[in-house]
Amino acid sequence: MTDLLAHLGRWSLGFFERLGRGHMFLVSLIAALPQLAVQWRLVVVQIWSTGVQSLSIIVVSGTFVGMVLALQGYNTLVDFGAAESLGIVVAKSLTRELGPVIAALLFAGRAGSALTAEIGFMKATEQLAGMEMMAVDPLRRVVAPRYLGGVIAMPLLATIFTAVGILGGFFTGVGMLGVDDGAFWSQMQASVTLKEDVFNGVIVKSLVFGAVVCWISVFEGYDAVPTSEGVSAATTRTVVHSSLAILGLDFVLTALMFNK
Repeated sequence: MTDLLAHLGRWSLGFFERLGRGHMFLVSLIAALPQLAVQWRLVVVQIWSTGVQSLSIIVVSGTFVGMVLALQGYNTLVDFGAAESLGIVVAKSLTRELGPVIAALLFAGRAGSALTAEIGFMKATEQLAGMEMMAVDPLRRVVAPRYLGGVIAMPLLATIFTAVGILGGFFTGVGMLGVDDGAFWSQMQASVTLKEDVFNGVIVKSLVFGAVVCWISVFEGYDAVPTSEGVSAATTRTVVHSSLAILGLDFVLTALMFNK
């Protein structure tokens, strides 16, 4: 029993110590962001790396999610004679929930893990230490552009995911299941609102998810043990912690935004 309590105490102290270092790292990172105004090309490169190169998995996944959502929604709605409301179900589900959440999970698995592995490898090969010896702050030169590029790319990817998901639902509902295309679009346009659905659902959620995922990713890479095993463990922690953070924050944001 004593050993169990001692182990729990060591784990708790280690958890809060690491959490504190993570928040101190975030403060230093935010303080370095204004200087990127004169180094915007570094940010553009990271938007390409984290955003554009993630488009393939976002587009393919969004299309199939929309198609599956239309199939499941139609099978339920047709029992109540409300098949024409399929557009509302697809659009509301994607804008408020599935679009930002699944896009963020895919972003964490693809771009987040890549950020951690890249920064961790630079630490393991002493590239970051070399920058410090040349009076170059690696936090401002390496970490901050990657963080800001990921935060900018995440809402764009979530928007694209939602758009192609709606198109996938349209092709399935109208093309395969015979739902009237006029009813599909008209009811969607009448129901989906700019503030409640698009802004709160897609934009705000994806911005929060992007900020948290990129923070976890760059911190895990910067704090990784400079060995191959350490970088591998940091990459695994990035995916796990980011996924848990996304799901937990999704509940909090949904409760704040849509609980009336």
